[in-house]
Amino acid sequence: MDARTLWSGGIATAVVVALIALVGVVVFRGVFGIPILAPEGDGVWGDASTTWLMVGAAVVALCSVALVHLLLLSTPRALSFFGWIIGLATVVGGVAPFVTDAEIASKLASALINVVIGFAILGLVSGVARTAAGRAARNL
Repeated sequence: MDARTLWSGGIATAVVVALIALVGVVVFRGVFGIPILAPEGDGVWGDASTTWLMVGAAVVALCSVALVHLLLLSTPRALSFFGWIIGLATVVGGVAPFVTDAEIASKLASALINVVIGFAILGLVSGVARTAAGRAARNL
């Protein structure tokens, strides 16, 4: 496996999902007026929670790259297992907002952002992993 390709793609994925989080917050707060992650009076950006969501999404993406790297080195059908793990984690991320006492619109918006982040991580990291494994096979 070409680790440099895997990790450079993983860093790019981290940037993409951080931006997905930002776009989601700005769209729901600014366009639809749904107060996610902060009270409505905190404007379109929200508060520090928006930054933490972006950082958290990026960290999850990098952890996903570490996971797929480990799976590729040690597990048969690594991408199948990776898909199941990230898919189930995405379900948890989609359900998690519903255990809070926020308004239903805020819960739905947060869940949607989490699910889109999960799908992005699944698709981008899986694609990067396939490319990294293919490059290594061509270099043998």
